[in-house]
Amino acid sequence: MARGDVFGRSQRLSHLGGTQWRVMKRIARPPGARRLALFGAVVLLALTTSSVAAADRGPGPFGVTVQAEPSPQMVRVGALFGGDGDLLGNHFCTASVVRSTAHDLIVTAAHCVDGGGKTWFVPGYRDGQAPYGVWQVTKTYVGDAWSGGQDEDSDVAFAVVEDLGGLEVEDLVGGNAFVTGQATGATAVTVTGYPKSLDVPITCTNKPTVHSRTQQRIECPAFPGGTSGSPWVNGDGAVVGVIGGYEEGGSTDDVSYSVVLGDEAAALYRAAAN
Repeated sequence: MARGDVFGRSQRLSHLGGTQWRVMKRIARPPGARRLALFGAVVLLALTTSSVAAADRGPGPFGVTVQAEPSPQMVRVGALFGGDGDLLGNHFCTASVVRSTAHDLIVTAAHCVDGGGKTWFVPGYRDGQAPYGVWQVTKTYVGDAWSGGQDEDSDVAFAVVEDLGGLEVEDLVGGNAFVTGQATGATAVTVTGYPKSLDVPITCTNKPTVHSRTQQRIECPAFPGGTSGSPWVNGDGAVVGVIGGYEEGGSTDDVSYSVVLGDEAAALYRAAAN
């Protein structure tokens, strides 16, 4: 089940729409989908039942989802918006800034950019405000296996955003490294994203586990529709996964998935970042 509403088909290594875009997080779930469960109740349950073990190279406790507080790391994550860029209740997916030669690159799930129309990226979005600007998506990059058949093992994408008054997004909020070839569960990761039903980001730290040779999973409660594309950031500040892949991120709110970032993701990143 998708973590966001399908916004349209992306073309392989191509410019979607050819004009301005605003970025959105995971595709929103259909009405009645399980990921639209009450966030507050699930968080309270998580806070009272999860173990308070110290995280390995990450903040503890494990497996607890809370509202993300503003910080230099958190503002690199933003919500993706479509249409005319209305910032109230219109975000559908999540993305985050990664390092690139031109300082203009974000990473998300391929199914979040699989469509047409304008898309906008709003880093550090909170309560209807865009403290770090609204950035238009001008070009997207997806892999051959995704563009050729929406292969769940290729559900990762990059997008270029237009500068604002000559300033690039990475120069304003910074960017995380994008790292491939990491062993699943080698360290804890922190996942941060924007539920479609909320106007603030949520965050959770836990250790990923193996789902299959090409997919990894993480147990973090209350990650519903809108969180597709959320970065998995390890203790070194590197993105080692994004919510997506199996069932476009997962069919329940409490377990999320990511493609294992390997050779295909590395090649796609090189093409987009350079």
